[in-house]
Formats: sequence, structure tokens, C-alpha cells
Amino acid sequence: SSVQDEAVDKSNFKKCNQIAFYRRQKLLRPGKSLYRVLLDSVTLSDENVKFQIIHEENKVLLQVEIYEIEGNIFRLKIDEASPLRARYKVPDVLIKEPTTQRLFISHKEAGFLVLSSANEDYKLRVTANPFQVELQSKGETVMSVNSNGLLYFEHLQPPPSDRKPTAQNEEAASDSSKEKQEDLGLWQEKFGSFLDIKAHGPTSVGMDFSLHGYDHVYGIPQHTETLLLKNTSDGDAYRLYNLDIFGHKIHDKIGIYGSVPLLLAHKPNRTSGIFWLNSSETLVDISTKAVAEHTPSRSAAETAKQRAVPLTDVRWMSESGIIDVFLLMGPTAFDIFKQFAQLTGTQALPPLFSLGYHQCRWNYEDEQDVKAVDAGFDAHDIPYDVIWLDIEHTDGKRYFTWDKKKFQNPRKMQEHLRKKKRKLVVIVDPHIKVDPSYTLYAQAKEKGYFVKDRNGQDFEGICWPGSSCYPDFTNPEVRKWYADQFAFKTYKASTNILFVWNDMNEPSVFKGAELTMQKDAVHYNNWEHREVHNLYGFYQQMATAEGLIRRSSGKERPFVLTRSFFAGSQKYGAVWTGDNTAEWSYLKISIPMLLTINMAGISFCGADVGGFIGDPEPELLVRWYQAGAYQPFFRGHSNMESKRREPWLFGEKNTQIIRRAIRERYVLLPYLYTLFYRAHTAAEPVMRSLWIEFPGKMETFDVENEYMLGNALLVHPVTEKEAKTVTVLFPGSEEIWYDFRKFKRMEDAGTVKIPVTLENIPVFQRGGTVIPLKTSAGKSTEWMTDISYELHVALDAEACAIGELYVDDGHSFQYLHKKQFLYRKFTFRKNILSSSCVDESGQYHTTCAVEQVIILGFGKQPTFVTANSKDGKKKEVVFTYDTKTSALTLENLALSVDADWEICI
Repeated sequence: SSVQDEAVDKSNFKKCNQIAFYRRQKLLRPGKSLYRVLLDSVTLSDENVKFQIIHEENKVLLQVEIYEIEGNIFRLKIDEASPLRARYKVPDVLIKEPTTQRLFISHKEAGFLVLSSANEDYKLRVTANPFQVELQSKGETVMSVNSNGLLYFEHLQPPPSDRKPTAQNEEAASDSSKEKQEDLGLWQEKFGSFLDIKAHGPTSVGMDFSLHGYDHVYGIPQHTETLLLKNTSDGDAYRLYNLDIFGHKIHDKIGIYGSVPLLLAHKPNRTSGIFWLNSSETLVDISTKAVAEHTPSRSAAETAKQRAVPLTDVRWMSESGIIDVFLLMGPTAFDIFKQFAQLTGTQALPPLFSLGYHQCRWNYEDEQDVKAVDAGFDAHDIPYDVIWLDIEHTDGKRYFTWDKKKFQNPRKMQEHLRKKKRKLVVIVDPHIKVDPSYTLYAQAKEKGYFVKDRNGQDFEGICWPGSSCYPDFTNPEVRKWYADQFAFKTYKASTNILFVWNDMNEPSVFKGAELTMQKDAVHYNNWEHREVHNLYGFYQQMATAEGLIRRSSGKERPFVLTRSFFAGSQKYGAVWTGDNTAEWSYLKISIPMLLTINMAGISFCGADVGGFIGDPEPELLVRWYQAGAYQPFFRGHSNMESKRREPWLFGEKNTQIIRRAIRERYVLLPYLYTLFYRAHTAAEPVMRSLWIEFPGKMETFDVENEYMLGNALLVHPVTEKEAKTVTVLFPGSEEIWYDFRKFKRMEDAGTVKIPVTLENIPVFQRGGTVIPLKTSAGKSTEWMTDISYELHVALDAEACAIGELYVDDGHSFQYLHKKQFLYRKFTFRKNILSSSCVDESGQYHTTCAVEQVIILGFGKQPTFVTANSKDGKKKEVVFTYDTKTSALTLENLALSVDADWEICI
């Protein structure tokens, strides 16, 4: 949901050159840095290496700290040696203070020192003048810091009126021609009719990083942009600043609802990452070029022949805070994901129902409407798990309440849904209506829990309810109070099938600068909003998830969808890509957007199926369902102005195709749930760019129209109107691929034209994998608990395959506290399919059996097949063999999921 009348008026939002700190930083051009290291200040401790650097002109001292963190991570912190007051350091994003390893000085001479780690592979070479750090792995430079001299640090200064004319601020005085000051926006900054007063003056920080040998960089969501990050030119930096941009344009580097300041660089033999931990507005400049390889010993003739090596320079610029950056050394993409998760946490394990299909719109009108839509799914035999209520369900946009006319008995409505084994999600936005008779407002007001304006009054902005105040979620006491609002006795008529959607939490402020909160608003501990802006939604989701856990006395997993997010939001639930439009181009761009969010640690993400704004033509809606069915978060949603679009409203043919897509999703849930368990325990993204699975294959590096779901499925959504064929890249010449639905082996490798009909989209199973599925779909996930399993075993060139299945109760924390889970492994080799236990500590009993096995790419018809269970029982197996597809189907197996067994062919 968002402001209709403000739609996409670009002038509401800043371009880079309208951002004062960006203009100031861009005055510093690449060249020799004015910072040098004071080598006699170097101190070593178990924790880090510290030294001071000085700016040759303004003589301000900065303190540099370098840490090595276990698992190939280096951390670089730069702060003022003696600031006027403490500068903001991002709390709560790191799950704990990282475990450090001792660095040693292995070499020191005039002008530089070399730091070595206990891990022999890495060395840090620190040059004193100008200050520069080179990170080397086995003698090869992977990354260098400040090599373009763009380290930028605005030290805190007293306001102009309090200044004594010292040498240090002569410079400030000398250019105090009013205009110049204003243009630089040092103490105040104008944008349209808005004035941002900077109580503490300019506090911007920035730094450049050179990535050696890399010309492919990814990450830093969220932008409506390509997978591969582009070179930026002046005024065209990638912006990380959470904003509510209704109907955002495609191919735009403006920041939208969420920000994760994590950038990945990849080349065939290595992946590296930069995590810039800063929650203020941040801009990222990228420039890729080819440079001559620097080999001093070469003759001129050799130099002329030498090959050009790519180099990517990345410049980070933030409005405030300190420099706190983690260099993730990989060396693989999966190592990077683990390193980032070690710092910020892994994806929360979703309750199983939330991996089903969600039906939402702004708005389902009343209880009758909810019942009718629910009945519609049953009447048309379409599975779904959750129906959603947008802002109109409340009493005058007062969250935690119900509209007394439209929802007279919400508890009864929930009981009705519960009997159908379905759930309800309601919206809870952060803004609170200014209304002394509204308990939530009155309590927050009295306790002083709202964000303040610069004059110390409660900050008021316009949002859905009209005049609103905004809880200060950066305050732990406010988060606890907010979490308590979800208690069943407090949140009237809420039951344990009610879950939550946090929207508008950038925060969205309708008549505010860039439709968000003033940067000079004041939070807990007197920090200005500019310091914490990108954390606001992160903290609301944290408090909401905590509230849902607490209402069940810590027993049940929460489900919370948020629009605004930051690094670490994966710990609290799901995110979606916000207010997209019902056009083909938005379906297409949703793929790279979701891949980028997955790369940044947030696996549980999706885009509104059908497009939120406007009315999709039936073909687009069908194609969007087919794509969404193979993406992590699967929700249909539409705007108030959009025509109703429940899946059965577009004629029998389309209903049938959508039904099939949704059923495919439900049958695939065992595989998807297992992938989420891997995301939760091993930080492996659920939805993966091809290059992550095929890191050595250059042709995959920029592919964004297809992707891997886990390591076993290749999905190529159809994003063109009236497409008759799609061009699919089958990566890896040594790989074998099978049609996921027809089981036939694909004859050709490389780039292949595949015919398509409206019936479905191309999905392929990779040889060497085993995918667990349910044998049929049910009305919702909970109806499917006892449905038996089938395994699709796709053989690789060696006639082997391997796969996993994770099972638990699907909703509680028992898997964690009481080890109530099953984690099984299926292996096919030498014509034996065996089931074994991956994690012996897991104990979960299920009566479910593996009923059917389909082996793809099985060379010839077997004579007989036997199944042997652990207790020595042997039985002959019924099978059929299809000579056309080489698929062998084994039936009526009744092999227990929680026992060891083998099938011999």
C-alpha cells in the first residue's frame, strides 16, 4: 500500500547531486590520500592491531583498528581518536561480538608494515604514506583499501557560533561565503520546502576499495536493477536509503524499501565480499576497468604483450557514523554466505504454512468476503494457506483493532479458518494515529515512546490514519512494550492463527521529505534519525517477531513479513519487493531483484504475484503464478484500485493452469522446506543465481532470466508476452539435465531454444540430485502432513545421485529445544538407492512413507528390484520402465521415512 496521489512524482525524491554529503565527498578526487600512518602508534593485542593516522592538512587524528575474525573475515574500523562526542556505531545487527584471531607483525620497515594471520594464507600490507591497506591471499592481492585515496572522514566540530579561530577551522571560516556553505549543506540542507538542521554539523565518512581481477559485482539490494551491478557515473550512484516509492521505475539506482550494504565480487576462481556496516544514508559508486598487469621485472617488449586484468573500484559514502567494514574473503560464494551469517545470523526457519500460497489484496472487505474467498479456493480445488487483511480491517487505521461493522466477530472468523487448517495475516504498520482515546497512542505518549522532532516534541507526520506518531523502535524498552501488544489478552480477538505484516516501515511519512521522516528527528539516546534511518523497519520486524514468539510462551515460530529491511532482517522473517506494477517488465525484473536479496542473506523473499498496481492481462497473471510458485515467498496481492483477481476469475482454462502451478508448489514443499532448513543452518540461499552453483562458468555470470532453486532445480520463468519459445542456458558441459515434469533427458547442453505453451514454464532437474516431493497436494499445508512421499532421482554421468529431506512438526521450536526433527539423506550409486540419517541427534516420528521413486536417466530395464529394510525384511518391488524417457518408476514401496533402507536394482 502506498500514497496514490503522490505516485512516482520523481521530484519528491533526491537525485545524487541533490545530496549534500555526496557533493562534498565527490570534491575529493582519486589521487594520493592525505592520510598517513603514525607508525610509532602501532599497538598489538589479542583482539586487534591499532594505530593512528593523521590528515596532513587538518591534522585530525583517526584511530584505525584491524581485526581478523575466524573464518576468513577481516574487519577494519576507523573512528576519530578523540571525537567531540561519541559517533554512532550500529548496534543489534551483529548477532554477537565476533571471535577474533591474533594478528602478528611479520615485517616492519620504514614506510610500511605487514600483518600476518595465524592462517598462513593471508597477509595485510599497510603502507604508511599515503595510508593504504592491501589484502593478499597466497601472495596475490585480492583487495586494496584507500588505493585511490578516497578515505573521507568529517570530524565533529563545534557549531560555527562557538568556534575559536584556530588553524583547524580557518579553512571553514575562509570559505564562509554564505553560498558556498549552503551548497555544501554543512549545518543545514534544503530540499524543496524541507529544511534539515544538522545539530552536529557534517559527519560524513567514505572509503574506496579496489577488487583485483574482478569485473563482476553483485548485491547491495534493494534496487529495481539488473543482477550485475553497473558502472556508475557522476550523479548516478547506487543509493541505500529506505524509501516508499510507489510504482518505482525499472532500471533505477534510487534506494527503495530495504538496504543491505553487502557487495559481492566474483571471478572464476574466487568470490569476495564487502560488508559496510552503516545505517545512515549510503551511496555506492562502482567503476570497472581493465588495467595492465603490474610485473616489475618485465622488459618493454613483454610489457606491451601483457594481458589486461580487470579491476573494480567500489567507493562507499555514508552520511554519518564511523567506518566499520568487514572484508569477507570467501574464497567461494558459499563461504561468503556463511561469513555474512556468522556476523548477522541466518534465515529464520519459516513455519511450513508460510511456504504455501498467500492470498492478499487491499482489501478483503469484511468477514463475508473472507469466507467467500476461502470457499472459492475449495470450490475450485486450489490449495492455499493464508488469507490477508490490509489496512481497511482496522477501526480507522488504528492497528491492533478491528472495524466494528465489517469485522464484528473476528474470533469466529479465525475459528472458521482454523477448521479449514488455514491462517490469517493482518497488517500492523508502525505509525500510530494521534488520538488520545486510542489506548496504544495514549500509552506511548505517556511513556515518551515516540520519536521526537528536533525541538523535543513528538514527531508528527501524515500517514494512513491522518496525523500520526512513530514509535521509537531503536529503544529496547519500546520494542518490549510493542512486543507485549501482541499478547492474546492485549490484542483483542487475535488468536494463534493470526500472523503479522509490517508495511510502511521505512518509515513512510506522506508529506515528509522524500516521503519519509525528517533526518533531524531524534531517537533514543539522542541519536538523530539520519544515523538510524535504515534500521527503522529492521527494528519493527524484530519487535513484532519477538511479540509473536512471546505470546506463545516461546513455543511457536513467528511469521512476519516486512517491507523495509537491513542486514540481519533474515533473522526475523520474510520480505517482499513492495509496490510493483502489473506489467511484463516488472515480472522480468523481479527475478534479479529476488536473486540479489537472496545473496544478501534474506532467502525468504518474493514479489507480489500479478503486480500490485494496475490490472494484469490473464496471460501475465498466469505467467506470474508460474514464476511465483518456484520462488521462496509466494503471495498474490493487489491494490485497492485493481479489479478483483482471485485465481478463478479469468475463465476455466486459466483457472486450470493457475491451479496446476499452485499444486506444483505444494507438491514441491518437502524440497523447499529442506532448502529453508539449509538456509537456516548453513546459510545457503534458497534461490540462487547460476554463477553461485557454477562459479567457473563465465557464461553464467550475468544470467538473470533463470535461476537455481537449491542445487537441483533450474527454473526459467516465461516473461515475454505470447512467447512460443524461450532460450535456456544449461550450464556446465559435464552436467546432465532432465525435464522436471516429463523426465526426459535434455539432449543438448549450452544455450537451447525450448518450445513453451501457456500450460507451464520450463523447469529442469539437475543430474546427480534427489528431490523429495509429496505424492499429491492438499487444501493447505496442514492437510498434507500424512500424504506420502515420492523421490525423483536424477542420475549424473556417473549414474549417481544424492539428496536430502528435512522434516519436523512445521510450526514449533521443538526442532531446536528438543531435537524433534528428521534429517535424512538419499544416495544412489552402483544401482542401490539408500536412505540414511544425516543428523543422529534428531528424533521425530512420522508415519509417512516413501511410496514411489522415479529414477531418471536409468540406462536399461531391470529384471527385478528388491527393497531391504534395516530389520532384514526383503520384498520385491513393482516397477515400470519407460524406454522413451529412460525413467524407471518404483511403486507401492511403503518404506518408512524415518528408517534406514535400501532398494537394489
